[in-house]
Amino acid sequence: MTIHAGGCHCGNISLRFSTKLDPSQMEVRACQCSFCTRHGSRAVSDPDGRLTLSVRDKRRLRRYRFGLRTADYLICAECGVYVAAIAGDDDAARAVLVVNALDDRQAFDRQPIPVDFDAESKQQRLARRRLRWMPVEMTFE
Repeated sequence: MTIHAGGCHCGNISLRFSTKLDPSQMEVRACQCSFCTRHGSRAVSDPDGRLTLSVRDKRRLRRYRFGLRTADYLICAECGVYVAAIAGDDDAARAVLVVNALDDRQAFDRQPIPVDFDAESKQQRLARRRLRWMPVEMTFE
């Protein structure tokens, strides 16, 4: 497994993305929802990989939900960086990672594929995330 590290700008949120895939093999997605377009989000996930998030100060972690309210969009309240989205809880939690939050983001240089999920029902959205997003663990220091 290769580990790609990163996090928010101020260091409150750090992340480790473990994957067997080379960045050149990974589909980079540019969600077209209003939240992601405003953040310039480029996202990746590997269902066979794993994302680990570590938060120093839980009070400076903001979880934002909108639309169908099926995922928490994780933003550092201190520096404003959007790092990932998580759907589900505990062992069933799945995540997508924002490439811009990685230290080696330039390695993920594939042209982002625009995706639009507005037509999905709540059930379709949850099913897609279970299939395409990756396992995630979040710890608090």
